[in-house]
Amino acid sequence: YQIPYSPFPKPSFNYQEAQNQLLSLLEDSVKSRLIADVPLGAFLSGGTDSSAVVALATRHTSHLKTFSIGFADEPFFDETRYAQMVAKKFKTEHTVFSLKNEDLFEAIFQFLPFFGEPFADSSAIPFYILSQRTRQKITVALSGDGADEIFGGYNKYQGEYTIRKGGFAVNFLKNNINFLEKLPQSRGGFWTNKFRQANRLAKAANLSAQERYWFLSSFLPEKQAFGIFTEKTQNLIDQEIYQKRKKEILQTIENQDFSEVLLADSKLVLPNDMLHKVDMASMANSLEVRVPFLDYRMVNFAFSLPTEFKIDDKHKKKILKDAFRQILPSELYSRPKHGFDVPLAKGYKTVLRNWIEKELLADDFIANQGIFDLPYIQNLKKTIFGNTPFDQNHVWAILVFQAWWKRIF
Repeated sequence: YQIPYSPFPKPSFNYQEAQNQLLSLLEDSVKSRLIADVPLGAFLSGGTDSSAVVALATRHTSHLKTFSIGFADEPFFDETRYAQMVAKKFKTEHTVFSLKNEDLFEAIFQFLPFFGEPFADSSAIPFYILSQRTRQKITVALSGDGADEIFGGYNKYQGEYTIRKGGFAVNFLKNNINFLEKLPQSRGGFWTNKFRQANRLAKAANLSAQERYWFLSSFLPEKQAFGIFTEKTQNLIDQEIYQKRKKEILQTIENQDFSEVLLADSKLVLPNDMLHKVDMASMANSLEVRVPFLDYRMVNFAFSLPTEFKIDDKHKKKILKDAFRQILPSELYSRPKHGFDVPLAKGYKTVLRNWIEKELLADDFIANQGIFDLPYIQNLKKTIFGNTPFDQNHVWAILVFQAWWKRIF
């Protein structure tokens, strides 16, 4: 199967007709995925995607079981109240798994051995726990995965759209990179996350369309990423293979139609990150997950729509949200998008500190391993255990690799 895509599609229906078609296609997709001879339910985060799936599923099954996960110790990351609103409206049998930080950190050591290769998406941790606990009640779960990639739901898409449109705000960011770099940045708070996003947007705005996509898909800028390795490791990297792979991934990014970015993510991020995470974490717990948004008819439909149906100055996933505006609780439309993020930074400084400091990033281990630049790792440890905000996901990427390396080699 290849996603059908051509720049600047011209649909034969108007926006309202497109909404109706989306509802019809998604309802049919959900209905067909409710067929099971084992207990079935649905994940419910309270976002538009999972809520839409649940809303349509309750039209065709009674007493639907729904499940969400929250963070009892971290109000910034906890969004279960939105899920509870949806569950109440559609009268589902809803279960909230409220995690304490210690639950999260303990699960790390359970699920890391399930990875056959290093996998750096930290949202796999809560998803593993969600799958583990959900499996105690059902065998098949419906999920809202895929909607962000085909309809344009991520914050980075809003950034890309803004940059392509240009204007005063983009020029201001471009001209103030030095100032933005000095602001505290992390995912752990509202303002530090805003500063982080503004800094990334400013850097991205100064790049070509292809390099911008590469940058926004990465934890670190390319040059900095190579710099974390020893000179010996850098020399072992086959630049020809790397550049060939990069060219393949970026070939559809031509700075024409915005949907080319969604196409690239549907070929790169969706199968290699999002779906891989769901598949690994669910099957480790013998739970089957079904994804109605990725029915081929839904995907074909999504890529037949013009950009203005999906995203504009103020809205992401525009057509999906509008199609369900009269169906879902209005509060869902004002909630910020966090993604399925994880409060890891505190754990690094406390219960995980010995594991990081004495095992995975110990100076003698790093030196003998010979992969990472020792001064870089030493500086990283100072940052982790100090008071400077840092990107917890970049750190997690290195920790996952190190845990895998110790287990295999």
